[in-house]
Amino acid sequence: MIQDNLLLVLCLLFVISFLTMLSSKLKIAYPIFLVIGGLLISLIPGIPHITLQPDLVFLIFLPPLLYAAAWNTSWNDFWKFKRPISMLGFGLVIFTSAAVAWISKMLIPDFSLAAGFLLGGIISPPDAVAATSVLAGLKVPKRVTTILEGESLVNDAASLIVFRFALAAVVTGQFNIWEATQTFFVVAIAGLLIGLAIAHIAYAIHRYFPTTPAIDAAFTLITPYIMYITAEHFHVSGVLAVVAGGLFLTYRSQDIFSYEARIQVMGLWDTLVFLLNGVVFIMIWLQLPGIIKGMENYSVAQAVSYAIIISLATIAIRILWVFPGAYLPRLLFKSIREKETRPGWQLILLTGWSGMRGVVSLASALAVPLTLANNQAFPHRNLILFITFVVILFTLVLQGLSLKPVIRLLKIKGDEKDTENMQMLDMRLRLANAVLAHIDDKYSNEIETNETYKRVRDRYARMIEITQKKLDARELPEEEKTFLPHYRQMLLELVEIRRHELAYFRHHNTFSEELIREREWELDLEEARLRG
Repeated sequence: MIQDNLLLVLCLLFVISFLTMLSSKLKIAYPIFLVIGGLLISLIPGIPHITLQPDLVFLIFLPPLLYAAAWNTSWNDFWKFKRPISMLGFGLVIFTSAAVAWISKMLIPDFSLAAGFLLGGIISPPDAVAATSVLAGLKVPKRVTTILEGESLVNDAASLIVFRFALAAVVTGQFNIWEATQTFFVVAIAGLLIGLAIAHIAYAIHRYFPTTPAIDAAFTLITPYIMYITAEHFHVSGVLAVVAGGLFLTYRSQDIFSYEARIQVMGLWDTLVFLLNGVVFIMIWLQLPGIIKGMENYSVAQAVSYAIIISLATIAIRILWVFPGAYLPRLLFKSIREKETRPGWQLILLTGWSGMRGVVSLASALAVPLTLANNQAFPHRNLILFITFVVILFTLVLQGLSLKPVIRLLKIKGDEKDTENMQMLDMRLRLANAVLAHIDDKYSNEIETNETYKRVRDRYARMIEITQKKLDARELPEEEKTFLPHYRQMLLELVEIRRHELAYFRHHNTFSEELIREREWELDLEEARLRG
């Protein structure tokens, strides 16, 4: 059991951190490093074997990972691209699950259609963390990353519902398509309602009760588990409950969190998601030797051949889906042609090629029970897990490492930089105008009599004048493009100088520790603003 291997777990956390640092040094997305590192660790002779209880996998890993994905999703962007997100998140998941079920049944001896749907539900959803971390630093249009992030929220829910029904079919040996369809909608809608209901309760607690940043952070950690457990208690979709509740609280986060709470919550969730992803990636591979030994009816060569064929099929299925999914609705509906710009084939191909599988597929595979209802061994469980491992390894390494050359080959460039610059200037102008109007309305007497108030007003008036000139020019002047980075670097250097002085004060006991920590907190906020 895991509690008997605490030292091993701590060592694994160290390895995860080391691999991530190494991936940053080599500028390779950390999920790729983790999956390769986990594979290499599993090959070390004498490495201990850790067993995770299948019913605890979803409970421990899924709620925080789904909640974090929802928290980092913009509701406005999600709604703007709801059609392509739905086509990928629901349509492609069902299509992939059905195609994988048929292929695996035809390919693998004695492999039932229900087991095929189970495998399809496991490997159908691409992973948001894998996609965004691989695409980070690459110049791709925001449309692509927004669709991939939104898809990951929806497809996790859809794939896990497919997984749930397929698992029930394998365990009971019965499956009714009409009953399953009805149950699907009941499970989905009820899960959404439970998630939103709990989210409203959490919103009221954050908004109207005297919380502290620590309490706010603790509540954000507890909330997804409450959503998930409550929904699962009523036998509805805990995944959709977490996604819906997370999106609602994300949208209202500005109303309920102070600046201190936001900083603390962001730090907590960044650390938690990083550790959970790392633990799943590493620990899954520690089970690989036992899984290979448990495939009694198949040789390793047979299992590898099945896994590679299914991996190639999942890549091909996605690419085959995205083109008609993007163009067919435009041909059929005039309203879509009028509302949406026509995407180039290069962006569609990039979206199709960005289907890396990751932690959700791992968690789903681990959640396959060890036995059936009659206590017999779950059929093909080890083979299903092995194929899942290979699909994740195959898609992450092959597609992840090839994304950069693919982007270069397709001549795709991030075309939003100028637009973002103009939006930044427009936002700065509106904020300055709001401040100036407030100063003139509330502090007119002080401006006339006090030089300090007047200097503040003059600064915002000057900001408005400069920003308006830049907007009229429709692009940033060339000198500003070079000036701003140097200016920001100077401000960061000034922050660092003050840090050194605070270190001197602490070393020589010049001031109290409390005062020094307060100044460090101010410097942390200033540096976060400059680097943000």
